[in-house]
Amino acid sequence: MKPKVLVYNSISNKLLDELANHCTILQSNPRDSVFQEHLFSAEAIFGSSLKVDKELLDRAPNLKLVVNISAGYDNLDVDELSARGILATNTPDVLVETTADMVFGLLLSTARRIPELDQYVKTGEWKGKVPDDMFGIDVNRKTLGIIGMGSIGKAVAERAHHGFKMNILYHNRSKNPIAEAELNAQYETLENLLKKSDFVCLMAPLTPETIGMIGKNEFALMKRSAIFVNGARGQMVKEAELIEALEKGEILAAGLDVYLQEPLSLDSPLLSMKNVLTTPHVASGTHETRYKMAELAIENLIKGLKGETPPCLINPEVINGFKFKI
Repeated sequence: MKPKVLVYNSISNKLLDELANHCTILQSNPRDSVFQEHLFSAEAIFGSSLKVDKELLDRAPNLKLVVNISAGYDNLDVDELSARGILATNTPDVLVETTADMVFGLLLSTARRIPELDQYVKTGEWKGKVPDDMFGIDVNRKTLGIIGMGSIGKAVAERAHHGFKMNILYHNRSKNPIAEAELNAQYETLENLLKKSDFVCLMAPLTPETIGMIGKNEFALMKRSAIFVNGARGQMVKEAELIEALEKGEILAAGLDVYLQEPLSLDSPLLSMKNVLTTPHVASGTHETRYKMAELAIENLIKGLKGETPPCLINPEVINGFKFKI
């Protein structure tokens, strides 16, 4: 009998057909009445953003494999999964370039106020000469400070350095000699990076140590002309203090793809601020990249179902401890 796999996000029919060769597919999302029934019998779950914690795992007694279609996995309680001998996988790397495109697009669009200018034309306000108060700021040859020089942070730095001749500063848990050699990136303390940068881009992973790492004190260190871009996670920024910094003019503007609460509440002050550009946590959201992520997730799933080591295993200690059997 084929193992049962609960697919709780939509994927292409082509990929579903591929999955069907290896497993019995149960399809429902967490809002469906049959979700709990499917969860109870599932040996693997497949999708993204579902909070997989002790409460959910208690309702999934047959679960052996969690396939997360995402590079990040802060939605997974990895310690609890490991304690139960359940494999967990993710889909890193395939989204690096696409995410970097989006993050740099946020930076560029915020600096040049592209969404505002688009509306200026479309609403008929453009009558002749564009007033100076609609101008943006230059990006080329400015200083970009990147907090988190992992693969995506480095890809953002490559676009900045090679495409816009920007000076690159970075802060990371450890130094990145490749970025330093290829991009002339300079390691700085967080304090110095914030003081020196014209653009500050947050790209670090969400960990207990990085929750709330950017707030009132950090914004106070930044230039009043600086632009802040968050392409990491909303929980890493004290959002109320970001709003205050923007309202008081302590920083110039912000480009945001992630938020403390998602979807962003309609009464959030961020939505009415002209110096804030918002996108809906969609940095990896192109058809090509999402398809590649799903393909990699399927590879993780099939290998796991066969008792082999998935290529993107988050908790290898489960296999090393011989706890896993399908």
